[in-house]
Amino acid sequence: MPLKLNISAILAGLAIVLSSTSQAGVREDQLAQYASAAKAASPAFAGFSAERGKTLHTQNFTGGKPDTPACTSCHGKDTRGAGRAPSGKAIDAMALSTSPTRYTDPAKVEKWFKRNCTEVLGRFCTEQEKGDWLTFMLGQ
Repeated sequence: MPLKLNISAILAGLAIVLSSTSQAGVREDQLAQYASAAKAASPAFAGFSAERGKTLHTQNFTGGKPDTPACTSCHGKDTRGAGRAPSGKAIDAMALSTSPTRYTDPAKVEKWFKRNCTEVLGRFCTEQEKGDWLTFMLGQ
């Protein structure tokens, strides 16, 4: 009986590792698409910066909605902690370290960039801003 349990545990662990690997590939593919678009928009583009992403996340803007001047308005200052929307709805932590399945659905990532960038910045985010922000979150 213990042998069966060990094999089950090994198979479960292998499934988690393989799942994480494929999720990482999706994120890397999305970053590569952002990089390609950023390079097309600006030949001087030299890569994404987690520091710029952090600044984007914490900076106050005046172009969006007055009740959401920064990403931290809803997501909070601690990327590993939960946030709260103005409606009161809880928002899961943004940091990859605490929400390991985040950022694995490119359509969902784009949906939230579109909504959140227009509400906070008052415009769509550039591909470089998206890549910088995502790079920051993946390192959290």
